[in-house]
Amino acid sequence: MKLLRVGEHGKEIPAILDNQNNIRNLSNIITDFTTENLNFENLDKIKKLDLNSLPLIKGNLRIGPCVIKPANFIAIGLNYKAHAEETNSDAPKEPIVFNKSPNCIVGPNDNIVIPKNSKSLDHEVEIAMVIGKKAKYVKEDEAQKHVLGYCICNDISEREWQKDRGGQWVKGKSGDTFGPVGPYLVTKDEIDNLFNLNLSLDLNGKRRQTGNTSLMIFNFNFLISHISQFITLMPGDIITTGTPAGVGMGMTPPDYLKDGDEMILRVDNLGEQKLKVVKEK
Repeated sequence: MKLLRVGEHGKEIPAILDNQNNIRNLSNIITDFTTENLNFENLDKIKKLDLNSLPLIKGNLRIGPCVIKPANFIAIGLNYKAHAEETNSDAPKEPIVFNKSPNCIVGPNDNIVIPKNSKSLDHEVEIAMVIGKKAKYVKEDEAQKHVLGYCICNDISEREWQKDRGGQWVKGKSGDTFGPVGPYLVTKDEIDNLFNLNLSLDLNGKRRQTGNTSLMIFNFNFLISHISQFITLMPGDIITTGTPAGVGMGMTPPDYLKDGDEMILRVDNLGEQKLKVVKEK
């Protein structure tokens, strides 16, 4: 299933794609894709529906973030060796775990806003996991039992704030529009092979990032198992799993996002994001 939220900012309703890629209204079945509702019980309920019986949503409506208000928005740093190398960092021996503020979440086609005091805004195409049931001390071979689905995430990063302003990475990772997710929350049965998914990001029509999940240092199952040894994961939590090489910080000289830039992110089975960069007014 491909689950999504459509409508104006703050007024989104839950929806699903049918077999003809029509958007169907789920609001009579579930109020929204929030922490209270993102669980396997509701997923099973939706699976049993005759999608053609659901109201059709017509028109060119905005697609909002596919998940909203997670208790935890967890991210993984330097999880592709080539990305670690381009940032002059050693490949980590254990996952680098940091937080993004849940308030930074926006839709997959919303504008990315350059904050007034930002000089080094960067992009990171990633795959995010959404947790579907409580996960604590999870064994690696049982990790997928806790995953509700997957989506694209652009881990927007302000590099000066992240690297040079002291403290944790969270300061450079949590601006108001630094977490586009979606367009869809895609259930596992829709994904051909988690460990062979292609990721890409084009900036102004030119390829910047290309990667494949087979090149991750720590795979999806290991990450869930590892994080759950320290943090109890709950339904609706998001874990975004790291980016391949090709970020602006890794170029010589660095090439950061500018007003008017346009990004297209694509991941096999998960759809695409189209994002425009604008200055904060």
